[in-house]
Amino acid sequence: MKRFLFPVEYYRSTYNIDFNHYYDLGYRGIIFDIDNTLVPHDAMSDERSRKLLKNLREMGFKIIFLSNNDEPRVKNFANEINSDGLSTINYIYKAKKPLKDSYIKAAEILKIEPKNMLFIGDQIFTDILGANNAKIHSILVDKVNKKEDAHIYLKRILEYPIKGLYLMKHRKK
Repeated sequence: MKRFLFPVEYYRSTYNIDFNHYYDLGYRGIIFDIDNTLVPHDAMSDERSRKLLKNLREMGFKIIFLSNNDEPRVKNFANEINSDGLSTINYIYKAKKPLKDSYIKAAEILKIEPKNMLFIGDQIFTDILGANNAKIHSILVDKVNKKEDAHIYLKRILEYPIKGLYLMKHRKK
């Protein structure tokens, strides 16, 4: 069971990841969760997220957002990012994570094989489980902001022991 709940890798922040390394390894697509992965929950893009996503597209990555949130939230976030005139970042809303279908659909939209995709998210029971089931390289990051809705906080309580076991076996980055 742990192989489905453990990420392939863990970083303290999305902004600590060496994306050049992954590009050199042949990864060409990135699926991002939005809330508490790129920005605080329900926040719009900030300078840091816009800069990261711009750099990744300039590097050659294709990107898509995958969120369980409703369309207005995800669409508005994507529209802000896409206003820079670079390649368009698509999105999937109400993704029903951790079901693998939306992860596979994301790879199909980008026209990239799942084995050449990265998924980056902050939750084990939705983000990581779904990416692992879809056979997409999963990267767990710490949440951007401590403030969360009650239902997410309750999931975190269950995630802490799993994350603790993972960190005992793997070095933090």
